[in-house]
Amino acid sequence: MFYVALTGGIASGKSTVCRLLEEKGAHLLDSDLLAREVVRRGTPAWREIVDHFGREILTPEGEIDRAKLGKIVFSHPAEREFLNRVTHPRIFQLMGERLKELEEGTGGEGVVILDIPLLVEAGAGNLFHLNLVVDAPEEEQARRLVEDRGLSPEEAWARIRSQASREERLRCADLVITNDGSLEKLRRQVDRAWEEIKARSRAGDRKGRRGG
Repeated sequence: MFYVALTGGIASGKSTVCRLLEEKGAHLLDSDLLAREVVRRGTPAWREIVDHFGREILTPEGEIDRAKLGKIVFSHPAEREFLNRVTHPRIFQLMGERLKELEEGTGGEGVVILDIPLLVEAGAGNLFHLNLVVDAPEEEQARRLVEDRGLSPEEAWARIRSQASREERLRCADLVITNDGSLEKLRRQVDRAWEEIKARSRAGDRKGRRGG
């Protein structure tokens, strides 16, 4: 299998690009869904998080309220670092398990897109065959966060600045899709990226990463 790590800043359009690539036949593994799974009520990560932040971050059903927790960790870098230490190793462990299941289910054939928003922050930029960065101007990210997700401008910029910079992400990129225009423009870029991914997969371009 050929493993593509897809990353980008918050509100850069990663989910749309993932959907378009999945439509072309790629297998998709969403790390955000894995992140939700590792902190479900009663899991070891859930207990560590609740012990640290208190039960005030829970919903009435006892699950972690991501909005409440987000307000805390995006305002306090030390708290965000704690949360990452608790969750990142477990997310990557679960990702490995799901990849093994996928490999067994497909006979090891095909392209896997791994949606990993914090690829650079987790120091995982050299683990996969190819890194695809979805890039957008920070001003556009902020606008989307305010208009589409209802954040205040201050909250939007706090979340943008809590992540790796555009420059840091672009330094680890093998391919870049710039999402600063229409959906049709984005589709054309995804088409070109998909052809490049297939070509590299056929050529056995492993770059010393997973599976090489």
